[in-house]
Amino acid sequence: MRRLPRAALLPLPLALLVAAGAPEPPVSAPRSLAWGPGLRAGVVLPVRYFYLQAVNSEGRNLTRAPPDQTLFRVIIKSLSPKELVRIHVPKPLDRNDGTFLVRYRIYDTVSAGLKIEVLYGDEHVAQSPYILKGPVYHEYCECPEEDPQAWQRTLSCPTKEPQIAKDFASFPSINLQQMLDEVPKRFGDERGAIVHYTILNNHIYRRSLGKYTDFKMFSDEILLSLARKVFLPDIEFYINLGDWPLEHRKVNETPGPLPIISWCGSLDSRDIILPTYDITHSTLEAMRGVTNDLLSIQGNTGPSWINKTEKAFFRGRDSREERLQLVQLSKENPELLDAGITGYFFFQEKEKELGKAKLIGFFDFFKYKYQVNVDGTVAAYRYPYLMLGNSLVLKQDSKYYEHFYMALKPWKHYVPIKRNLSDLLEKIKWAKENDEEAQKIAKDGQLAARDLLQPHRLYCYYYRVLQKYAERQSSRPKIRDGMELVPQPDDNTSMCQCHRERPFREEL
Repeated sequence: MRRLPRAALLPLPLALLVAAGAPEPPVSAPRSLAWGPGLRAGVVLPVRYFYLQAVNSEGRNLTRAPPDQTLFRVIIKSLSPKELVRIHVPKPLDRNDGTFLVRYRIYDTVSAGLKIEVLYGDEHVAQSPYILKGPVYHEYCECPEEDPQAWQRTLSCPTKEPQIAKDFASFPSINLQQMLDEVPKRFGDERGAIVHYTILNNHIYRRSLGKYTDFKMFSDEILLSLARKVFLPDIEFYINLGDWPLEHRKVNETPGPLPIISWCGSLDSRDIILPTYDITHSTLEAMRGVTNDLLSIQGNTGPSWINKTEKAFFRGRDSREERLQLVQLSKENPELLDAGITGYFFFQEKEKELGKAKLIGFFDFFKYKYQVNVDGTVAAYRYPYLMLGNSLVLKQDSKYYEHFYMALKPWKHYVPIKRNLSDLLEKIKWAKENDEEAQKIAKDGQLAARDLLQPHRLYCYYYRVLQKYAERQSSRPKIRDGMELVPQPDDNTSMCQCHRERPFREEL
């Protein structure tokens, strides 16, 4: 005997509910969650931030935006009604998975402290209101923490950074005199892009070696920002501002490699790696000087997975020959790949043949389900932003790397493609035929990037590199001939009365 569907056995109103799907339980403001560094007064960042997780009345985390269109609201003000401060609080960014990212930039030090109200409708979320006891310093307030360990605990800095450990394994000790003798001769010629820094008593001094050192503004700004927050070790070092890592000597050679600091590493070099100037500058200028940064990208990841265009996508300059190959593959396989060159410099003769694509906003990349990441002159500095989206990243095999690559695994966080792109079409077809697995890899990659690329972790990473370097330096640093003091910027628009005394150490 044929069995009737369950809905047919129910009373009519209930049967209609089952057929249409029971309504999702409403969001519970008290059960929802709020956490992150922006809820701690001692975490001083250019843009402070924290996270929200929508939880329903049954205690389950939502995995998409609340269906009733009610919005989370955040109100931030001084605890004292007499204290007028400027605070920019945009609306929370919807990360399209039931979580939200709250950002705020303060322009004045708040002596009395902050009151942060997080509301869903008219109800307080989690433990709201949150009280941050003053003083709450703004980005340009020069009040460094004298205890670096306490500062790292406040930021919840990781206890281990595998890339830092790997980089310094080649340098159990650092011979400063050897650096002074060799670096100017080997890397400081007319075409050089080296800057020589000394940090003494938390003041920063530098001199340029070579013609192409304009990018020192990026190294200056992060060192100054760091020095405003924590007392830096006395140290003397060289930063390479060029694209390519410099030191190719092997550890067992005589003389051995020099510990040059760079923004990009490679498998055949020994440079010590810092987070790139791109993600560092965008962190410092978030919510004022840039639109693409490690936070804003998280609320602009395009349509949901099911509604994305099922093609691989690429736009970029002609800075590597494989990028030209991408365009040719796109012309031959438009159903799989949409690739275009937006500017020609290295291969200008190819423009007529391959055409020039229109510029497209980076957020619009994520209208496509698959993103192709191909090296530029070195590692493609778009990679961290692609990983923060909710598209699947197809990453070219490369000898180049950034500071966080070691934590990412092929087939878990991204899909690898061969250096010559010979398997790219095959990998795109695999992703189309294995949609559920492709989506899982994209999500795991996004979650890993969200953790690794939190702005406060960049500060942790910079400090840890300087600390490890200083521990190994054999001689005491000095202010050398030709060095000049790098002054703090004039953005300190309000007086900062530090509630901790700055220590003094005699300069050498």
